[in-house]
Amino acid sequence: MMPENKTKPTEQAPEEFIRDLPGGKKADALALMRLMAEVTGEAPVMWGGSLVGFGKYRYRYASGHTGESARVGFSPRKQALTLYLGYSLEALEKELEALGKHSRGKGCLYIKRLSDIDEKVLRLLVKKAYEEATDFDAREAVG
Repeated sequence: MMPENKTKPTEQAPEEFIRDLPGGKKADALALMRLMAEVTGEAPVMWGGSLVGFGKYRYRYASGHTGESARVGFSPRKQALTLYLGYSLEALEKELEALGKHSRGKGCLYIKRLSDIDEKVLRLLVKKAYEEATDFDAREAVG
């Protein structure tokens, strides 16, 4: 039996979560929440205790594990704002070069301050990631 996904939509209001953040993180998180809501046309929803997500999609891995996830989202972590884009960031190399100061993980961008990046480029990245995050069934992609 597969473990249950712990990151699920909750009833907590994202504004309440953000309100409790320290100063600079709070301002950046509010601005990012507004930006993602505008770009996606979706209302923000808390996923688990610290991820603000927009939209959702279903996935099924080749192993049979299934679940739902936010199409795009972010979490204001201690070290940086973590943006969960899920989209293959390698395909967006040109845009990422124009983004500004950031680092990357698998499907994630890490931004210390929103003032370090180009908002137009960020909007484009969020839009592309949101559009690409569709239901995924790895069993259909195999053989």
